[in-house]
Amino acid sequence: MGAWSDWFARDNNIRCGGTPVVVKMENPNWSISEISDISEDDARRKGKKNAKQITWVLLLRAHRAAGCLASLASGSVGLISSARRRVSSGRADSSRHHRLYTFIKFSLFLSITLLCFELYAYFKQYHLSIPDYTMAIPSFRVNVNDLFGSIYTGWTRIRAEYIAPPLQLLSDVCVVLFLIQSADRLILCLGCFWIKLRRVKPVPKAGFGFKEDSDPEAGEHFPMVLVQIPMCNEREVYQQSIAAVCNLDWPRSNFLVQVLDDSDDPLTQKLIKAEVDKWHDNGARIVYRHREIREGFKAGNLKSAMGCSYVKDYEFVAIFDADFQPTPDFLKRTVPHFKDNEELGLVQARWAFVNKDENLLTRLQNINLCFHFEVEQQVNGIFINFFGFNGTAGVWRIKALEESGGWMERTTVEDMDIAVRAHLNGWKFIYLNDVECQCELPESYEAYRKQQHRWHSGPMQLFRLCLPDIIKSKIAFWKKTNLIFLFFLLRKLILPFYSFTLFCIILPMTMFVPEAELPAWVVCYVPATMSVLNILPAPRSFPFMIPYLLFENTMSVTKFHAMVSGLFQLPSSFEWVVTKKSGRSSDGDLVNLLNGKKDDKVSDAPEKEEVVSKKIKKKKKHNRMYRKELMLAFLLLTAALRSLLSAQGIHFYFLLFQGVSFLLVGLDLIGEQVD
Repeated sequence: MGAWSDWFARDNNIRCGGTPVVVKMENPNWSISEISDISEDDARRKGKKNAKQITWVLLLRAHRAAGCLASLASGSVGLISSARRRVSSGRADSSRHHRLYTFIKFSLFLSITLLCFELYAYFKQYHLSIPDYTMAIPSFRVNVNDLFGSIYTGWTRIRAEYIAPPLQLLSDVCVVLFLIQSADRLILCLGCFWIKLRRVKPVPKAGFGFKEDSDPEAGEHFPMVLVQIPMCNEREVYQQSIAAVCNLDWPRSNFLVQVLDDSDDPLTQKLIKAEVDKWHDNGARIVYRHREIREGFKAGNLKSAMGCSYVKDYEFVAIFDADFQPTPDFLKRTVPHFKDNEELGLVQARWAFVNKDENLLTRLQNINLCFHFEVEQQVNGIFINFFGFNGTAGVWRIKALEESGGWMERTTVEDMDIAVRAHLNGWKFIYLNDVECQCELPESYEAYRKQQHRWHSGPMQLFRLCLPDIIKSKIAFWKKTNLIFLFFLLRKLILPFYSFTLFCIILPMTMFVPEAELPAWVVCYVPATMSVLNILPAPRSFPFMIPYLLFENTMSVTKFHAMVSGLFQLPSSFEWVVTKKSGRSSDGDLVNLLNGKKDDKVSDAPEKEEVVSKKIKKKKKHNRMYRKELMLAFLLLTAALRSLLSAQGIHFYFLLFQGVSFLLVGLDLIGEQVD
């Protein structure tokens, strides 16, 4: 750099006007050069530029551009190397046996064949000799000299007369469904805006002995509450949930904790029972229950617990999954809503996530669930007093559970099942958006995928079972309409159907059948608008709007398969896989144990060291490859290449980025990464 400075210092004869400029290069090996004016005559010549200054500014910009390119190149190399390692590991899911996978594989094979066909015809310029068959006369013939030209002519005729019309019809149907679902989402957002503007929220009519002169320990005016923690092999999170529930600010004589352990691992059973014994020795009213015959999964577990003889002494039951940590004032902020409100059957609290910023997958999940709780649950709770029970962080009136038939094991969404049956029996629900309960989000794509499969196959099972009951029920006609067309059909069936069919099948097929058109506003503008509406409840997530849109379309293949599985009662719809927890929210407790700190409310025991050692020791994990997502990635990328021949601008970019997102998900490069 010194030579360059000397060169500038020696060249005093070339003088042009300009102001002093300081150029700072980002590379630490470069020094700082200052170009200043030499004489007063130069300062008066303001209309001219110094060529050397412009050169240095251009060098600076070139340096920054080179840095950006280097970082992009480094990131691309890292991504490619990760993909290569993932492919070499050879771990894939079992989707090759599914009919959906066969259909996608056939579509990919067909698209590649058509691409080769179209490329050859394009370079031979056969497309310039083919008329528009939408306006063609049947007797018209094209003069071609070779066999391939004749085949291409026949293909264009078949494409225009037989393939394009049904494809266009299916496209139009999906667009109509898309617009209906978008209108529903817009109405929900307007309802949420009205709630925020008017500051509407449920207010309890009276409290339960919360006056300053009341004695909480005496238990006066405090109803009896049963607290249940269903769990199954929850070794990572059982300590935090039991501790949080036992620390609830409620008279200990007026609430009982049931730890409902369905674990099939003897060591996990021993650890959970030891934790229960510790809290029991410290005065907490807590019992441990374990079923020898594990039937009905979570529903069977809860049903078995409600069959205990002492349950009749309790008026309400609060349910928390194993990774949920209620605040000490949870019961004081939820139970008072039942006072003088005999029609109220459920009070549901909002979920808050301790690991929402852990990786890209958790950030995208946070966007989805924030909209669900902030908009869907809140609007439905305020305007129609009904919403789907989330299975945890809620308080039920036991009488409502009993009159609605109790817990049933007929579906994998027992929470939605009991909510629908209670609604049909006339019970009302309240959603509290300002009462939060901390929990975890799945950090790996495999865990999230299994969770979404259960969440989307179960509602279709339930819809088949409860449709006759909805029709025969005595509730108002508009409530029946809301249940059938909005709650089930539109939000549980139509949404995954059009999302998968429109963006993953119809859109790439229209690239090979250009006679069937998909407008640009369907591909870009409406989805972007809906993404903005979805992100409004989580404004900090606006930088992730595009990844969110692409990821939701990517997840549509899993949701569509789950929906079909539940609707037609396929074997996969009855699978129940417990969502894997990382125990991230309990890291603080683990550190305290490692440092030898004692909990004031829990006595030391010989099992504590065993608990710590088992928590530290993690099971070996492997990332997987997902064949359906990979096949769709190649299908979309092939269609993107075909779109270049027909100058489809916005379609090309959408297909390209959507194909890349499918590729990343198919290689399991989103979420938790395991070396």
